[in-house]
This record gives sequence, C-alpha cells and structure tokens, in this order.
Amino acid sequence: MKKNFLMLLVTMLCTSFLYSQTSVKAFDNKEFLQFKISYGLVNAGIATLTLSETMQGGVPVYHAKGIGYTTGITKAFFKVYDNYESYFERDNVVPHRFVRKIDEGGYTKDQEGWFDYKTMKVTVKDYEKKTEKSFNITRNAQDIVSAFYYLRKYPGLNSLKVGESVEIDMFFDGEISKFKLKYLGTEVLKTKFGKLKTLKFRPYVMAGRVFKEQESLTVWVSADVNKVPVRIKASLLVGSLKADLDNYKNLVKQLEFEK
Repeated sequence: MKKNFLMLLVTMLCTSFLYSQTSVKAFDNKEFLQFKISYGLVNAGIATLTLSETMQGGVPVYHAKGIGYTTGITKAFFKVYDNYESYFERDNVVPHRFVRKIDEGGYTKDQEGWFDYKTMKVTVKDYEKKTEKSFNITRNAQDIVSAFYYLRKYPGLNSLKVGESVEIDMFFDGEISKFKLKYLGTEVLKTKFGKLKTLKFRPYVMAGRVFKEQESLTVWVSADVNKVPVRIKASLLVGSLKADLDNYKNLVKQLEFEK
C-alpha cells in the first residue's frame, strides 16, 4: 500500500457519489467528514474533508481540503501526511485550482494547478522539480477532489438500473483518466451511528499497480440528498483496505437511520 496509501482513499471517495440532481443541494459551507482507515485488522490512519467559502480570481468558490495521515503502529513504520485541495465554482462544481502536497514514506510531491477554460488547458507547477507544464483537458474534467463534490450533484442518474454504469473524466498526474462506476443496488449498512440505507457502487480501477483486480473496490453511500460515503473496501495486491465514516458535521440534511 506504499506511495498510494491515502491517495487511494481520496480516489475512492472521488468516485463514490452519483445520484443527486443539479437542482438539489448536496453539500454546503462548513461541511466536515472524517474517515477511519484500517489496513486488515490494523487502524492505519485518518482522512478528513472540509468545505469552506472563498474567492478565486474574483469568482466565489468552495475551497475543499482533504487531509490524510497514518496513525499508531502504521505511522511508526510508514509515515504519511497528504494534503489535497480544490477550488471550484459553487453552483456547477467547475474547478479553477488544485493543490497536491504529499509525503508518503519519503515519496513527496508539491504541485499546484490552474484550469483555463478558454485554452482548454491546465497549467501545473511542480515546486520540487521547479517545472511548469500545460496539459490538455476536456470540458467537464475534474481534479481528484472536485470530483468528489461534482458527482454528488451529477445530473440524470436517477434512472440508472442495477448493473448500469457511468463514466467521468478526471485530471490527475498530467493526464485525463476515465472512471467507470457500476451501480449495484441498495443495502442497509450497520455503522457506528446506526443502521443506514445506502447505495452500493463498484468503481472500475486499473489492476496491477495497487489494486488486485479491476473490480477491487466497493463503495457504500447514504441513500439521501447528502450522498455521504459510509464505507469503502478495497482488495489490494497485498492485503485489504477499509475506510469507515467516523464523524460528520454540517450536512445539508441529517442522516436518517433505520429503526
């Protein structure tokens, strides 16, 4: 699980939210989500996602910030601290800027990117390598954090049937990647907060580098307007990873638990 430890979780979160309409408010200022990460039977780390309001280039935007770090015995032999940020328009989740600053057991990156929709390019500065490069993007391309929020408001998916899939474009590491997600149906999941009705998904991922197979991920999200991730499981080349919702604040609607 090295080098990709908490980036893996962020990727899973960003590909796990599907069924809201654009007219529905799925999130708002000051939303806070915290996840407990376990690797096998070991508590491996914590990840948080926070949302605040700010301005970017004269445009009112949300500033989303994802922080992930190892804890306990995992931190002793593999220290991780990851910071992923995104600045995107509040209504349509159009990304304007992203930040990626990570340290994963000595593997580091310090990058910042700006989207230009006139030229259809994203300019990425690498502060470690002291380079600046431009890459082509598609019209609806998202960065890895903005995708988390974009998909919570994704239009036209309420009619998906079990077994049907959807694809999105995501910019990461200098290229546009296709993420395909298959809807598996509903499931009542037992959480630390109570029993919760969830929507279950299977993101298709690249097998061989980190994941055991293309269908190594399973994601459960709350079956309400929030589309909050409740549980994520992944089969890796070595072992398995699980992330559970551990704390949350300022959702647009309170979670409704089964009796």
